[in-house]
Amino acid sequence: VSWDRKLDGRLARALMSIPAVKGVELGLGFDAARRKGSDVHDEILPGLERATNRAGGTEGGMTTGEPLVARVAMKPISTLMAPLRTVDLKTGGPAQAQSERSDVTAVPAMGVIAEAMVALVLAEAMLEKFGGDALSEMTRNFAGYQAQLSARLPKGAAS
Repeated sequence: VSWDRKLDGRLARALMSIPAVKGVELGLGFDAARRKGSDVHDEILPGLERATNRAGGTEGGMTTGEPLVARVAMKPISTLMAPLRTVDLKTGGPAQAQSERSDVTAVPAMGVIAEAMVALVLAEAMLEKFGGDALSEMTRNFAGYQAQLSARLPKGAAS
């Protein structure tokens, strides 16, 4: 998969584009850097299933068929009950930020938005691979792809 079409990169870009998001992990994420390779990579078992899902459902920029697992880090909301120092834009001098009423948390809303962003990225990838002018055409193209893969797999392997 080309560097700019990798699904994990597209997911990270979409999730990082959500306001207040400061980090994205797929699978083990940053924890993978603290582990040995044998504790990071997912073994492929007969039937083409994975023993684990440490990669978070992607490898080599493609899905593995395992569930997609992403974690998103969000910064705290901007409004504080005890305002921080700031600068008055008119005078350039020191000032105190205003304290105003705001939401206590934006995490639930961000979760809904993140799920929608992932759905958009997956829909875009499906359209690129299986395209068509109607859902029925895309469904037919996907079924043909599955049949083609099944024909190439050894007997007894999952499709």
